[in-house]
Amino acid sequence: MPNLTSTSEFLLLEFSDIRELQILHFFVFLAVYVTAVTGNLLIIIAVVLDHHLHTPMYFFLMNLAVLDLGLVSLIVPKAMANSLLNTTSISYSGCVAQVFFYFLLAVSNFAILTVMAHDRYVAICSPLQYEIIMHKGACVQMAVSAWITGTLYAILHTSGTFAITFCSNRINQFFCEVPEILKLSCSDLYRIEVGFLILNCTIAGGCFIFIIITYMKIFATLLRMPSVHSRKKALSTCIPHLTVVCLLVLTGMFAYLRPPANTSSDLDILFAIIYAILPPLLNPFIYSMRNKGIKTALLKLMDFGHFPQTSSS
Repeated sequence: MPNLTSTSEFLLLEFSDIRELQILHFFVFLAVYVTAVTGNLLIIIAVVLDHHLHTPMYFFLMNLAVLDLGLVSLIVPKAMANSLLNTTSISYSGCVAQVFFYFLLAVSNFAILTVMAHDRYVAICSPLQYEIIMHKGACVQMAVSAWITGTLYAILHTSGTFAITFCSNRINQFFCEVPEILKLSCSDLYRIEVGFLILNCTIAGGCFIFIIITYMKIFATLLRMPSVHSRKKALSTCIPHLTVVCLLVLTGMFAYLRPPANTSSDLDILFAIIYAILPPLLNPFIYSMRNKGIKTALLKLMDFGHFPQTSSS
């Protein structure tokens, strides 16, 4: 096959070759995108404006909303544009950027979730030391460390992916997904795939094990709490976070813990939508429905006349 290393563009998978279905896909993705952007923006605005939410937990939640906003904006608008314009092309630099920022945002997202588990552990298991351990400087350092980790991981993953020689420019996915890009290589990918697998398992597995152990300690502490009200209050902040972690891990397992296939199918597209779009879409609803602080702040946000007075009180 010809060497296409110098190709100027990649061809993504189209959802349908029927024009009416393409228009339908555009409006479906438009609804998903508007919903996800609105939900995450509301959380960001609520945390910024409401003085009562200027705490470590909500600071990390705001970071999570920013990352989710970036993730959904990275993939969905391009898919919408391709459906509307009846095209499948994405430039080489655009594909590189999509891979880089996806890993930056996704890894930073998981790192923030790990930090949030530590925050809940300190708040529930060591409440008297909470302000000493989770002070403003420490929270900023943790958030910056999460973003730096995502950046380094993205640089390593992106440089390794696009250092290979391509024999085709047709990606069997609606965005630049690394496993599908690796299938375009002319060379032996054994070492690259093994390296990526070890890196993925080390980072994701380590974070997930840490979160599970942390929540085992948290629930053990909750069972010893004599006050039912305190127990419910603690659960109202833990359950949303644990739900988001499970959603992210399970959708990732759906996508990557499957036997590899050389051809694409509707199931592959469904799995990609589940792990790439579903978490940023559902996270705002999970937090706003289960977290009393967010619900109260959003209600204040809807009442523009009283919100500034509440924030300055």
